[in-house]
Amino acid sequence: MNAIDLVEATAHDSVPMVHPRLPRYAPAIVGVLAAAVSGLATVLLGWGPVAWAIVAGLVYVVAMPLWSLVIENRRAAVDRLMTSVIWGAFAIAVVPLVSLIWTVIARGAPRIDGTFLTFSFFRTDLSQPIGIYHALIGTLLITLFAALISIPVGVFTAIYLIEYGKGSRLASAITFLVDVMTGIPSIVAGLFAFALFTLIFGPAVRLGFGGSVALALLMIPVVVRSTEEMLRLVPDELREASYALGVPKWRTIAKVVLPTALGGIVTGVTLATARVVGETAPLLLIAGLTTRTNWNVFSERMTTLPVLIYTQVSNPGIPPPGGGPAPGIAIAWGAALVLIVIVMALNLIARIIGKIFAPPSGR
Repeated sequence: MNAIDLVEATAHDSVPMVHPRLPRYAPAIVGVLAAAVSGLATVLLGWGPVAWAIVAGLVYVVAMPLWSLVIENRRAAVDRLMTSVIWGAFAIAVVPLVSLIWTVIARGAPRIDGTFLTFSFFRTDLSQPIGIYHALIGTLLITLFAALISIPVGVFTAIYLIEYGKGSRLASAITFLVDVMTGIPSIVAGLFAFALFTLIFGPAVRLGFGGSVALALLMIPVVVRSTEEMLRLVPDELREASYALGVPKWRTIAKVVLPTALGGIVTGVTLATARVVGETAPLLLIAGLTTRTNWNVFSERMTTLPVLIYTQVSNPGIPPPGGGPAPGIAIAWGAALVLIVIVMALNLIARIIGKIFAPPSGR
């Protein structure tokens, strides 16, 4: 056998480097077939839309990897199987969220108008309309004062743990206490604030500021943990460069470390605020319930949106003679929609602040 015959034989016996691939529209084809098979079973067995979606998803997860295994190879089939499972998990996570938002908007939007947002429950006559203005103001003020308490405490605690207290016993003790506070139930924070203000002002005390203290107890560990993680991500080279220029440590922290980590710190503060803005139990204990609009958190009771929603669902009132839900249910759905809008606005503001104050990423 000469050299040319040997090369030709080797070429014929070589393994191809490119395997056959499914067309790009293969997932769409399998999806349509899975929907059709599930639809046929739904019609024959009388299933609902939820069962149809589940069966269609299972058929797709099984059929797509099998087709890939026949046409392509085992590695591609496993890849398509895991891709299908990941997308299925994403759909399972998104569907309840979308359903929740849709339900709140559908039931709460018809109740919201100018009167609903500008009137309180306090009436001077029976013909006067009512709204959630007093609860809206109470929510904003109590959450604002809780943030004013928790943000400085949480940020300065994290600065001590990362910049000053590495390896010390005090830092270890603080870290342990922060971990414990992260898991305390909200009702315990409310009981603590209630006991504290009862010892100071007497057993009948109900203050909006007491609610702020209870919420601050829930916010502080989240702020500490998020700030601590962001400060750890700041490269030590930045600190060393500042020290090399003769900048003192406190000024390095204020001018170099904190601006670098500001975006993550704001995000952590927003997460902490979003956690406490919907709390009900501690505010029922210490802030109380009122029908008037109270602008002074240091005097008398204050109502928040979560407390208003709870009380309206608990005591919805008498249904109208023509049928339909009780008036309190409609008020609760409208207040829930306003609460969701507040949380979304906080997240948008945090993202904008993080982008504005984040250090430039370019060289």
